[in-house]
Amino acid sequence: MNEQPTTHFGFRDVPVADKQKLVGEVFTSVARNYDLMNDLMSFGIHRLWKRHFVAVSGVREGDRVLDLAGGTGDIAALLKPVVGEQGEVVVGDINAAMLGVGRDRLTDRGLVGGLRWAQLNAEALPFPDNAFDAVTMAFGLRNVTDKDKALADICRVLKPGGRLLVLEFSRVQSELFNKLYDFHSFKVLPRLGRLFAGDADSYRYLAESIRKHPDQQTLKGMMERAGFGKVEVRNLSNGIVAIHRAYKF
Repeated sequence: MNEQPTTHFGFRDVPVADKQKLVGEVFTSVARNYDLMNDLMSFGIHRLWKRHFVAVSGVREGDRVLDLAGGTGDIAALLKPVVGEQGEVVVGDINAAMLGVGRDRLTDRGLVGGLRWAQLNAEALPFPDNAFDAVTMAFGLRNVTDKDKALADICRVLKPGGRLLVLEFSRVQSELFNKLYDFHSFKVLPRLGRLFAGDADSYRYLAESIRKHPDQQTLKGMMERAGFGKVEVRNLSNGIVAIHRAYKF
């Protein structure tokens, strides 16, 4: 009997066919506490990372941008004033609960025009070739089952000269700081998750998923193999997160 192919779900190996469902359960669980989750994971500075991410994105007025793993709309809210009335931001996420939270939040803030919401899988984007000026993805790529397939499809939907920008937790550069970060991630974070959100397991998975995500140079190579050129890497906060910017030529 042939064994089922497996992939990682945190530090566990699970059948490839099961990962999407398991990740979906995590994000359905944390959707209402998503900002709290990011505050606990990033010591509260994820908001500054996101603002910097958009500021260096190169997105301009009139651009059409696809924001993948758009979750609760944080990046879309920052992008919308940049693209202006003539531009458009399509927020895509595989999780309906995350999309619902984001749509409600931005609607309450009066951000409606020029925004579209789509439940989708980043590995099989429901858009034609050469459809977007830029694709952004903040804190979502590490949860994609087949990252190579997703990167290739992102390249497909970008216009020639278009940009992919990924903001993701990455490999800490300092050995001493990495030990402190590990202690926070595996000893403190799950307890905070239980205390503030009643969910230690989801927060433990999120910490594990960071450690399983490709490091800066590995992800750069994956982008190049997917068809991107001029891949640039910028570390923030000693490599706790990194911005990868790549171009379709």
